Amino acid sequence: MEYINQFDLTGKHALVTGGGKGLGFATAKALVENGASVTIVGRNEALLRSACEELGQKSTYKVVDLANLSVIPAFIKEVEEQIGAIDILVNNAGINLKKEAINVTDEEFSEIIKVNQQAVFAVTREVAKFMLQRERGSIVMISSMAAQYGLPKVVAYTASKTAIEGMTRSLAVELSPSGIRVNCIAPGFIATDMSAKALNNDPERKAKVMGRTPMGKLGEPADIGYAVVYLASNAAKYVTGVVLCVDGGNSIGF
Repeated sequence: MEYINQFDLTGKHALVTGGGKGLGFATAKALVENGASVTIVGRNEALLRSACEELGQKSTYKVVDLANLSVIPAFIKEVEEQIGAIDILVNNAGINLKKEAINVTDEEFSEIIKVNQQAVFAVTREVAKFMLQRERGSIVMISSMAAQYGLPKVVAYTASKTAIEGMTRSLAVELSPSGIRVNCIAPGFIATDMSAKALNNDPERKAKVMGRTPMGKLGEPADIGYAVVYLASNAAKYVTGVVLCVDGGNSIGF
């Protein structure tokens, strides 16, 4: 009997927003390792170019500021026409703001919502238009532990990521009948430069994180990347509308 690798993404083209560093880069790397060609997106061209040098020949990049919602339709059309059909979309790009809720301004709140929620919807909407024509595709959203339980001083971020999980379910119901699966990953506390800096400068917060994580350690960026590979692959062909916590048990820890 011939063995078929259901995780193989050969021939698939993935678009990863915020793919130049952190979880986005780890995701792009995992996708390339499993055969996909990848286009990474971000605002910093030098960062994107460096990332592609490491990712290799199956990668390319596009510079765009997704906070500028008006450019998104033309941008997605350009990717489709110049690079190739988008089979996999990973909505990873996002921003955060750590500040006590009573001091968050309307402008600050709106900016988080625009980048983390409105831009994600706009990109998804435009990609879905092309996926619907082909009647196939996989969309993966990136949420957060902030949408699983209460975290202080990140009210706007929490609002945006909670919306992403609701959007995942709504879009899955609407698009899945046409062959487009929509899923979401909620990363736990992952060992990135940003999280390491935040936790190492706040021993009390770090102890709390570790205390409620049954596996007793931080995750690795690759853990998120491989979860994306699963959801994007044929191995998950009957999976849609789920929020997969990749968190060492943090979301259910006591």
